Amino acid sequence: MGIIVALAFYGVIKVLLTTGVLSDVNQSMLLLIGVNIMLAVSLNLITGITGQFSIGHAGFMSVGAYTSAILTLDYNVPFVPAIIAGGLLAAVFGVLIGMPTLRLNGDYLAIATLGFGEIIRIIMLNTEYVGGASGLSGIPAKTTWTMLFFFTLISVVLINNFIRSTHGRACIAIRENEIAAEAMGINTTRYKIIAFTIGALFAGIAGGLSAHTFYVITPGSFNFLKSFEIIVMVVLGGLGSTAGSIVGAVFVTLLYTYLREFPEWRMIIYSIVLILMMIFRPSGLLGTTKFSFGKFGKKEAKANDTIEGSSAP
Repeated sequence: MGIIVALAFYGVIKVLLTTGVLSDVNQSMLLLIGVNIMLAVSLNLITGITGQFSIGHAGFMSVGAYTSAILTLDYNVPFVPAIIAGGLLAAVFGVLIGMPTLRLNGDYLAIATLGFGEIIRIIMLNTEYVGGASGLSGIPAKTTWTMLFFFTLISVVLINNFIRSTHGRACIAIRENEIAAEAMGINTTRYKIIAFTIGALFAGIAGGLSAHTFYVITPGSFNFLKSFEIIVMVVLGGLGSTAGSIVGAVFVTLLYTYLREFPEWRMIIYSIVLILMMIFRPSGLLGTTKFSFGKFGKKEAKANDTIEGSSAP
């Protein structure tokens, strides 16, 4: 049922774009919403499901963006393989960064991932081959509504299926109590790296789609503020909720679009929204509401109730 609704939504938007009812500005906003949904859902897997606070998601996004852009610009690689290659390279970085850093917890892990994101940004800033501070321009605008929709749909479905799987339950157990998870025989480091790698993969794909939407990418587009913006989407929607991440991404993107003429106020408003959420709705807009397709929602809810009931005193 959920797939049918998603395809119906795709068809309606496609017709509106084809007939010119939706302008180019509306189309750009839709593409940005799709990219942000991928970023939020992938970060939610790391932070909301596995409980690892990462502030380096923009770094993985930049790896995918620059890789795919270079492949299409300099090597004439077809669009889809270039996007996938960017995601895979970001996943490799996820493994390389995750192996030493995911033995850390809390603030130490956050600082380590923040350092990774800044290292990637500084490397791009000082590499003339990718344009240095002026960035990489002339990127072909190959991201269409159809391409973005199906990439976004696939990413949401795959991540959601992973969360519902045995591996996803292991990640949830790590989030709830890492010591207890280890005592039950769960290899916590391994599952942290798996979650980190999957999150990095889809962040890289989102970066590639974004690069082929806006023609130009610069190192400043992937700084700490971008990582913070993705965290806002996840926290706003509800940590651990895939549906919440989607709603948070849509809300923040609309807010960003309408505040584009007032960039100096954007971060202030983000902060105020977060403060109000923590006071009046600490669980996020949708709390722990789970994303599901039709009958799978009942199974997921039942499984979650079992886990929560077994962990209650």
